[in-house]
Order: sequence, then C-alpha cells, then structure tokens
Amino acid sequence: MLSEIMKKSRKIVIKIGSQILSNEDGTINHNFIEQLCKQVSFLIKEGKQIVIVTSGAMIAGISRTNKWSRKEDMNYKQALCAIGQVELMAAYSSHFSDHDIYIGQLLLTREDFYDEIRTLNMRNTLFTLVDEGIIPIINENDTVSVEQIKIGDNDTLSAYSASLWNADLLILLSDIDGVYDKNPKHHRDAKLLEKIEDIDSLSEEIEIGEANSFGTGGIATKIEAAKIVNNYGIPMILANGKIEDILLKLYNNETRATIFLASEK
Repeated sequence: MLSEIMKKSRKIVIKIGSQILSNEDGTINHNFIEQLCKQVSFLIKEGKQIVIVTSGAMIAGISRTNKWSRKEDMNYKQALCAIGQVELMAAYSSHFSDHDIYIGQLLLTREDFYDEIRTLNMRNTLFTLVDEGIIPIINENDTVSVEQIKIGDNDTLSAYSASLWNADLLILLSDIDGVYDKNPKHHRDAKLLEKIEDIDSLSEEIEIGEANSFGTGGIATKIEAAKIVNNYGIPMILANGKIEDILLKLYNNETRATIFLASEK
C-alpha cells in the first residue's frame, strides 16, 4: 500500500525531523541531507512535485557556534535559529545543486495560516515555485514567534502546508518506524501499526511518548498532523528517516512504516 500510494501521488510534502537532521553529538547530519536530495531528485524524475518542511535550524546554529550552555534560554534559542537557518539552507542548496535543482525558502508562523491575505500569498508562492521547478523549503520563523518553538510546531506546520497546497500525500520522516501500540524502546513485544483508519480512537490504544532532546515533537504531534491532513482527504506516512534511502524503499515497497488513511465521508 505504501508503494501504491506514493506512486499515484503527484504532489508530495516531506517533513524532515530534527532527530534525523542531527548526529549523535547534535551537529547537523550533512550526509543525510545529501542522500535526501538524491532521493528527491529521483522522485522528481518520476513526475512528482515536492515541497519540503524542515526542522533543524537550531541544531545548525549550535553546529556553527559550538555553544551549548544556553541552548534552553529562549532569546538564545531564537538567535541560534537565525544563525542556523542560513547554514541549513546553504546545505540544502549545495546538495540539491548537484542534481541541478534549485530551492526557495518560506519562513512561516501559525498566524500566517489564519490571515486570508497571507494565506493567499503563501499559496500563490508555493504554486509558482513548484510550477517553475523550484523546491519550496518551509520552516517556522522561530526568531519572531515564541509560541512556534513549542512542541509540535513543524509536524503541524507540515500538515497545514500540505492542506494549503492540496497535496496528495504527506510524509513525516522521524527517528521511529511508525506508530507502535507501546514504546518499542521499552517493550520488546511492541507492535507496529502499519495501517490506521480510525485515528480518533488511536490515542486510547497506544502509549504516547515524549520528544528526545533534539526534537520539538513526539508521537502525539504526529497523530495530530495526521488528523489535520486526513480531514482534507490526504493520507500521511510516518517513517524512519534514519533508514538508508528511506524514500526509495517506501516507493519500492521495501520497508515498513505507518500510513494514516483518510476515512471515506
């Protein structure tokens, strides 16, 4: 089913989590970005249109400044995001240019989706960039919006972006294989739920974990993102971005993940 949905989807939003953009020491994982760009290039050659929602600005800022002591201070966190955003876009631009692909940057906040004029401008920009063969890369404007740094923002942002663009599919790449009935790190008998159709009852059936030190969201925010896009008839795949060539493996039905299917209304 994963392969079938990916192959029939033309407009795909891919969200990249902080967990897979960072190495174990917290520095930015340039090898991952290089491999991601290669896979996206393949999807484009297969006729797909791609929008990327990326986390990782703060991690990139920390990597550049090599300063950790004040990373939990809000003002310092926002400054790190300002520094890191430049580093992050430079990495994406460099690796995509190896495939003759250009990128455009959109920095958004939650408020942008509740203002009619801003929403129209965002939508027009997205469609124009994609029509011109440019990959829009979306991130939150963390330097101006304190609320947007809280848990779940980029999972939610990717869902809003997919809905705004009328996407056919949202893919969340995180550090987990998908949704389990309980935490697989603590329970060997945890079962991967590969297909979810009744999302409303899901929270009663699974254990909700917390984010790790480099992420801003946990499984709860991913479920909420699925609810948002499913309400617009858009399916969502939650997959492990740490698996080598994960997008290609999903495309060729060579790995497992969780797919949230929109119910028929």
